[in-house]
Amino acid sequence: MVSMKDIARACGVSVATVSKALNGQPDIGEETRTRVCEAAQKMGYMTNSAARALKTNRTYHIGVLFVDERQSGLAHEYFSTMLESFKAEAEAHGYDITFINHNVGGKPTSYLQHCRYRGVDGVVIACVDFTDPRVRELAESDLPLVTVDHVFNNRLAVVSDNVQGMETLVRYAYGKGHRKIAFLHGEKTSVTQNRLVGFFRACEELGLEIPEEYVRESAFHNPDRCAQDTLALMNLPERPTCILFPDDYSYVGGMNALRQMGIRVPEDVSVMGYDGIHLARVIGLTTYWQDNREIGRIAAERLISLIEHPKTTLVDRIMVSGRLLEGTTVKEL
Repeated sequence: MVSMKDIARACGVSVATVSKALNGQPDIGEETRTRVCEAAQKMGYMTNSAARALKTNRTYHIGVLFVDERQSGLAHEYFSTMLESFKAEAEAHGYDITFINHNVGGKPTSYLQHCRYRGVDGVVIACVDFTDPRVRELAESDLPLVTVDHVFNNRLAVVSDNVQGMETLVRYAYGKGHRKIAFLHGEKTSVTQNRLVGFFRACEELGLEIPEEYVRESAFHNPDRCAQDTLALMNLPERPTCILFPDDYSYVGGMNALRQMGIRVPEDVSVMGYDGIHLARVIGLTTYWQDNREIGRIAAERLISLIEHPKTTLVDRIMVSGRLLEGTTVKEL
């Protein structure tokens, strides 16, 4: 294993100079610092994590609380890309990530206890039941914490602008001449609530009166459920001319249901999704793209700032905007 002494010998400097260069201390020349760091990288030097933890009183581990009851979250492109971006940003700052659960060695435990057991410096929470008492216990602890797409009091949050996203979709459909717009939304979460606000706000501003039966609770990332709800909409005496789906993946179920009924998209009914995953672009689905990579990057960046600079990091809500991806599934009336 390469040591600081090996690097010092290769660069013709002292071990103390190598230590200062690798730890970012200011009292050495920039040329020397660059030379030492480049040599360390070429020689495959790795810092001793135990020694670094003793020195900084940090473990350089970040916990990720990610729970999906349908076991589909990590297969969902939105979340997998967001977590990949989070991991890349954390690793760029020298942090590793570990997933948090509610058992240690097969014994039940709380999320907070697991975080303590793992010794994480901070935790990011995404895709969980935010009403779960174990989640709330963690949110109310003294651990540095960032949530994704949910806001707790006095906690830093990074959220996609779901209100703006839904307003954008409704206005786009309206601009194409649609007045009978239906919305199949996801389960009752803060994301759903924000999207409902955006939907109804845009409809009200545009003077649209939406029948109650046009707005139905469906499910995120669940094609089978969306197929059933699509059939229910299209069996109404007065069908909608445009349907907004909970997400792009769920639309697959709606698409299959429409085909079974002999209903063509967009000739007979227009459709739009949400997320902007690769599948949407493949099938030409008009959708709203969420910048999941930026959400993940900002979440990691701000969590590390909370860990390293707790007194100067502002605890606030950071809103990340997306954009409309125009496909071929909305007909102009």
